[in-house]
Order: sequence, then C-alpha cells, then structure tokens
Amino acid sequence: MRARIYQPARNAMSSGLGKTRVWVLEHAADAARELDPLMGWTGSTDTQSQVRLRFDSKEAAIAYAEEHGIDALVSDPHKRKPVIRPGGYGENFATNRRTPWTH
Repeated sequence: MRARIYQPARNAMSSGLGKTRVWVLEHAADAARELDPLMGWTGSTDTQSQVRLRFDSKEAAIAYAEEHGIDALVSDPHKRKPVIRPGGYGENFATNRRTPWTH
C-alpha cells in the first residue's frame, strides 16, 4: 500500500494560510478508475483512495504510516519568502513622505 505525506498548499484565490499547517496522508490509487457507460460517472473498487488523514505534524504522520505498515513518500513543502515592507501598511499614510500620495 503506497501513500503520500504532504503539507497542502494555500488556496490560490486568497492570501490566507488557513488549512495549510496540517500534514495529510493520502493513499495512492491501486487501479485506474472505470467509466460507467450509462451515466458517464467514474468509479473504482479501491476504497483506500478515498481516505485522507490529517495530522498536526510531519513526525506524527510518519509514525502512523510506520505503525500501520504503509509505504509512504514524504514531500516537503516549498515555502515562499514573506513579503514584508519596512514601513508596512502604515507607510501609505506617513506624514513624512517625500511626494504626495494620490490614487
């Protein structure tokens, strides 16, 4: 049984970091999905591909995989560098600006 342990990326539609601090153990599909000819739905007899476990840390996810004999591939996240301006948001309203601030 193969699985993947990873930390999910943030939602591309927002700048927030909600639900990105957890680690996820997700089982890989054993077989390809089949197409139902009548309805056009896809299905599979592999129920493990529906399982998605969440953990607070990478170590907890790895320990769970080792305890249950799951061959897991760990993917470390690519963290971006935070964009922090020296004055922050208050710089927009500073009284000592060299040029007037307009829209």
